[in-house]
Parts: sequence; structure tokens; C-alpha cells
Amino acid sequence: MDADAAPQEITTLVGREVYSNNGVFVGEVEDVRLDLDSQAVTGLALSAVSDELFGSRIDPGKGVMIPYRWVRAVGDVILVNDTVERLKQENGDEEAVA
Repeated sequence: MDADAAPQEITTLVGREVYSNNGVFVGEVEDVRLDLDSQAVTGLALSAVSDELFGSRIDPGKGVMIPYRWVRAVGDVILVNDTVERLKQENGDEEAVA
């Protein structure tokens, strides 16, 4: 990251689309989870999530919370690692919280 870049407001994350690094749509950021003690973002609450990835795991209209450690890049869209795509597999060892 550019050390001279001005810090961004956390609220700028809200509304951004989230994609896996393989280009699969995951959802849209509705809110962020913060750890106030460490002053860090710890998760992203997603709405309008992909039916392909989450359809069999959550009820319609519900969202998911993904750990911020999955985030690989933040720009016009947010890229997360392909761990989220493994949710389609029944034996994945990491899951998003519905």
C-alpha cells in the first residue's frame, strides 16, 4: 500500500461488491465488524449474496459474515481469496457465518 495515501473512511467499504480472486461474485458489503480494542476491521457483513455459493446454506434474504483475513485487495471492488468458493464443497474446513 502507498504510505502517502490518505486513509479512507470505513464507510467507503459499504456498498462495494465482493468477488473471489477467481472472479466469482460473492455478495455486497452491507456493514463491517470492528474490534475497537485493536482498532481493526475483523469482518465484512455481506448481503445480496451469491445463490450459487450460499443458496443451500442460508435462508433467502439473509446475509453472511466473512472474516476480513480473507480480503486480498480493496479497490472499486473487494477481492477475497478463493476460500469462499470452497463453501460449495461439503467438507470445507472454513465456513462463513450465516
